[in-house]
Amino acid sequence: MDRTSQAVQRQIAAMGAQVFEVGLFKPSAQEEGQAVMIPRTWDRDTLLRSIPWLRLQNADGRNIYVRPKGEHDLSLVDDLTAGSVKRMKLTGFAPAVVVETSPGNFQAWLKHPRPLPREMSTLAARKLAEEFDGDRGAADWRHFGRLAGLTNRKPKYMNDAGFFPYVRLIEASGNRYEGGKRFVAAISAQREADLLARANPRFESTGTGGQPPRKNIADFRANPRYGGDATREDLAFAIYALTHGVDTADVAATLRCRDLAHKGDDKRQTQYVERTIGKAMKVACGRILE
Repeated sequence: MDRTSQAVQRQIAAMGAQVFEVGLFKPSAQEEGQAVMIPRTWDRDTLLRSIPWLRLQNADGRNIYVRPKGEHDLSLVDDLTAGSVKRMKLTGFAPAVVVETSPGNFQAWLKHPRPLPREMSTLAARKLAEEFDGDRGAADWRHFGRLAGLTNRKPKYMNDAGFFPYVRLIEASGNRYEGGKRFVAAISAQREADLLARANPRFESTGTGGQPPRKNIADFRANPRYGGDATREDLAFAIYALTHGVDTADVAATLRCRDLAHKGDDKRQTQYVERTIGKAMKVACGRILE
């Protein structure tokens, strides 16, 4: 097997999707009466069988990109330095795939504990790009990454001899990153809080009138002191909200933003919310009277 085929096979195996979208992009194609983007949707086997055609198109000036089809468990972080990739590994965010797209410039695919809905997937990509100094403009749930083993055909990368650099596969462990459960829980809570804030401005986190910012439930979801225990996080938030003048109906609505299906049917979910608020009220009343 040649190096291109090896790199492609290792990359798509590490990404782990069953079906991929492949994009063949050539900005100058319109001047030649051709499509600027040629899209393809292939399973793994079809993608591998299509490598000779991809190489031909790449030699004709097309950049070759890949992403999972549909909702998935990956986030792409683009335009990284080697230092940023190293920092990912040291902080519990080791990528499943690392690709060098041009000399000294990297893309990393991180594998979450589970597939994420589109909105959460985009939020995850944005948070990761912010944390590791990636390209914010490339941070969304379905952004294309480069396919390794082929060349980067951007004109600025052509050397004096007229050659383009190969997109190099640096790592392809396919592993999920260590901090995944906590990170996904935090962005899930942030999304819930954002949705609630749009519906009820009283829950916005920004302070007004010189007052410190009000915490929302995302702050409690992200706090390591609760060990990822959602029941403890719910109770802590409810106590905080009630002691800061939020009425019980709003607290209940916030608690219900989380998926409570594991608590049982709707009646049992309601009982859980009521118990949590009842416990919180006892604590909150004690604090107010102190």
